[in-house]
Amino acid sequence: MESFPIETGGQTPSLAEDPALGLSHRAKLEILGAVLLALFLGALDQTIVGTALPQIVTDLGGNEYYNWVVTIYLLTSTITVPFYGKLSDLYGRKPMLMIGVSIFLIGSALSGLSQNMAQLIIFRGVQGIGAGALFPIALAVIGDLFTPAERGRYQGLFGAVFGISFIIGPALGGILTDTVGWHWIFYVNIPIGLVSLFVIGRLLPTVKRPNASRNLDIPGAIVFTIAISMLLVGLTNKQSATWEDPWVGGLIAASAVLGAVFVFIESRAKEPIIPLGMFRNRTYTSSIISTFLVSFGFFGAIIFLPRWFQFVNGSSATESGYQLFPLLIGLIGSSIVSGILVSKTGRYKAIILVGLALMTVGLTLMSQIRATTELPMLWLWMFVTGVGIGPTLSVFTIVVQNAVPFSQLGVATSNLTFFRQIGGSIGLAITGTVFATRLVEELPGQLTTAGVPEPVVAQFAGSSVGAIDDLIGVGGDLGAQILTLIPPSFQDAIKPLIPAIVEGIHEAFSLAVSASFQVGILTTVLAFVAAIAMRELPLRSRHGDAHAPVASSERTTVVAEAPAAFTSASD
Repeated sequence: MESFPIETGGQTPSLAEDPALGLSHRAKLEILGAVLLALFLGALDQTIVGTALPQIVTDLGGNEYYNWVVTIYLLTSTITVPFYGKLSDLYGRKPMLMIGVSIFLIGSALSGLSQNMAQLIIFRGVQGIGAGALFPIALAVIGDLFTPAERGRYQGLFGAVFGISFIIGPALGGILTDTVGWHWIFYVNIPIGLVSLFVIGRLLPTVKRPNASRNLDIPGAIVFTIAISMLLVGLTNKQSATWEDPWVGGLIAASAVLGAVFVFIESRAKEPIIPLGMFRNRTYTSSIISTFLVSFGFFGAIIFLPRWFQFVNGSSATESGYQLFPLLIGLIGSSIVSGILVSKTGRYKAIILVGLALMTVGLTLMSQIRATTELPMLWLWMFVTGVGIGPTLSVFTIVVQNAVPFSQLGVATSNLTFFRQIGGSIGLAITGTVFATRLVEELPGQLTTAGVPEPVVAQFAGSSVGAIDDLIGVGGDLGAQILTLIPPSFQDAIKPLIPAIVEGIHEAFSLAVSASFQVGILTTVLAFVAAIAMRELPLRSRHGDAHAPVASSERTTVVAEAPAAFTSASD
């Protein structure tokens, strides 16, 4: 086994190099609970808003801008992730996490007080700025408290938090909106966040590098912000425009150019936001690539499942959320179990490969979805897929944190979070295009197969993607919606054909959903190949050991400022 230098020079690590030194097990678990609450805040806010949006638009107006309520949050929370990770390495997890939670709570309060759509969009952006700290720093704190050998049994809770928030978010959003008003989907964050802030402020040590460079990479920060903004706005515009549109393809192309400029700046920056040298680490790089590809395939395809339940199976919006339970149960269970297995065995590569293989099998099964697919069978396919995705949510974090020097744990974790979010955003745009294209291609043939006469089929064959999407997105009785598109003089002649038309549209829709899963199969196979390239490094039993050479500038003495409560809590 190749040997590596030890960050502490072979000495017992100090509090700065191991923030858990002196903390009692109870104190660690209290901090862990507070951190998971912070994670829960960010995850819940991604799911609770959707069910309340119709009522929000009704009260505030601005229907043409409602997409930006979600987009601005995604934009600001994604852009700020790498910055928080880097700053937490330089100035300590505690202040950056408390700043992030505080900004998030301020944004939540202001969002609930919004009087018009413009205010809500601005305040959701503030919320997102705070949310950018929640995921990477919370995971980095877990990395601080527990060594890589211990971390698995707790890191698995990360996937569980996401799964639970996905389950209760839509239902909670609906209940709050229908009872006390949509404002409370934002106010509910405040008590949870205050509890998290209190525990973090009381127990979490402040660990920072006293010689941290003040030469922050301002040019890189500006270019990065503009590039990612262009990318995410371009991908968002793709939902209502084509790739050729300058506000889609043009923004994405400009983003790519600025991305190259960003890499050039980072290669010369004294304190880069994303240290490029980290990508020379084969284990780290393969984990980042695999995570990106998994998110690309999974989150891009899974968005269409609720639509299938609503449109083809006839479920309500709330019911379609609960139909995802088998997938989430598999995800939560395998995320926790895989983390425990990593801690017990010290092995992670095989667990990741098995997970990716199961995910590929699950997506392959789900690509067989048809309008006549029985729900119990689909639930089984979803469960298999969930079991496969679970390890990628927990184990990759352990791998990345174990592969880099302790002084770069924050930026490494934030990069993993960033590429996971970007992968999902790009995947959604690509699979959305595949879905729409396949729907238009399949519709004439499926209508003919269902027995619809050629003259009627020709009417649908000439429909645009937007027209078809408008038809399947209106909800309610599809047959009645179809009749509204037919001139009154022809409705009596068309009525007997309505069942066949509905059957053909349902089957074409199902085949389009199937195509989105086929994209997921491809990207998951590529993620499997990338994971094969991973070098399995022994899990460190303490924070001070490093599996990667540390630059001389990183071998600094670090001081720790522990709060007064830290001493008493450690007894």
